[in-house]
This record gives sequence, C-alpha cells and structure tokens, in this order.
Amino acid sequence: MTRGTKKLRILVADDHELVRRGIRGLLHAQRGWRVIGQAATGREAVDKAKKLHPDVAILDIGVPLLDGLETIRQIQVAAPNMRILVLTMHESDQMVRRVLEAGARGYVLKSDLAGQLVKAVKGVSQGKLFLTPKVCEIVLEGLLESGKKSRRTGSLQVRPTPRELEVIRLLAEGNGNKEIAAALGITARTVETHRAKIMLRLGLHSLTEIIHYAIRNQIVSTQDF
Repeated sequence: MTRGTKKLRILVADDHELVRRGIRGLLHAQRGWRVIGQAATGREAVDKAKKLHPDVAILDIGVPLLDGLETIRQIQVAAPNMRILVLTMHESDQMVRRVLEAGARGYVLKSDLAGQLVKAVKGVSQGKLFLTPKVCEIVLEGLLESGKKSRRTGSLQVRPTPRELEVIRLLAEGNGNKEIAAALGITARTVETHRAKIMLRLGLHSLTEIIHYAIRNQIVSTQDF
C-alpha cells in the first residue's frame, strides 16, 4: 500500500456484533482505512472475500458454520492477495502454528485488541508477519519445551550454511520468494531450491517451523514481528 494513494479495505469476521462494532470504530479512526464488509460466520466471510476482495481480513478463529482454519484456507483460494489476521481468545502455541500454517499472517489475542490491533493491521497489510508480544511469549514457551524434547531424544544439531541463514532470516521476516530473490540477487527458483534444502536438512516441514527455528536460534528477534 502506497501512503496517500490507496485506501486500506478491510473485512471483519466475528460472530459477536459488539466486537465487530468495536473493531470498526478502531479502524475507522485511522486515515484512509475502511471496513468494507462484515461477516458473522465462516461461510459468510468466504463469500464476502470473493465478492469484495479486501486488502486485509480480520477473522475470529471461532466463527461458526465453517471451521476457522478451513475458513482461512478457503479465503486464501478466493482472494490470494488478501492478508489474513486472526483475532482469538486461544492462548495456545499449537493454535498459533496451525493458524500460520493455514495461511494467516498475524495472530492477535482479544485481550490485546485495543493496544495491538492497529499495529497488527499495518504489519500484515505490508506483507509482514505479526505476533503480539504476548503471543511471542506463548510461541517461545512452546519452542523451549520443544527444545527440551529434542535434547531428551539426543537429536543432532545441523548448522545451515551462511546463504541458508540469509534465506531463513528473510523467510522468517515474511518475505516471499520473489522478494528474497531480489534481496540476494538470485532467481526465485534458486530461492525455492534453498528453501527445500533447508527444510530437508533441518527436518522442518512448514514455513511456521522455519519461523520457529529462526526465533529459537536467534536468527531473528521476536521484536521483528
């Protein structure tokens, strides 16, 4: 989004009308931001994403009539250029992982709504991943527990090459293959090859696990999200 030339169009999906009103009020206070559609169910959210093509969708993972994760997946198909920000009460490392794996770009707890929503929308609208400080703590606790399990099983530490570290860092910061290719002066196909090798060598199975690896090994800081 180029400042001053394009308005930010937002879809809000939550089954509580008062929550939707509160979110709408917060967002309309930002110059150039407009809530162009509201939905009370997952199915309605997918339908409005197809019709309205907003820039950002704010989605309560607990919306009825369609599983929240499936709602994310279907919205991704309906409007692939749209960024999805999840708003939820679930304080679970496992849920954060599942949401990001489904295609969401941000995770905000409802308890952080007033203080973090505007920052989150700005972040995801710019293509960045956004996790609130509290969510970062939840993720880090999960990583620490995962690390303890790995040490108990005696898993060997494999060190990425310097170029792989660059790719991991850029992936974790929310960059796509084309953006990484431009930053490193290589082709998008080469980036995809690096990504495949990284996942194979490190035993990682998704972008979420790459992000967790980057945080755990201090390749990126949680303050970058």
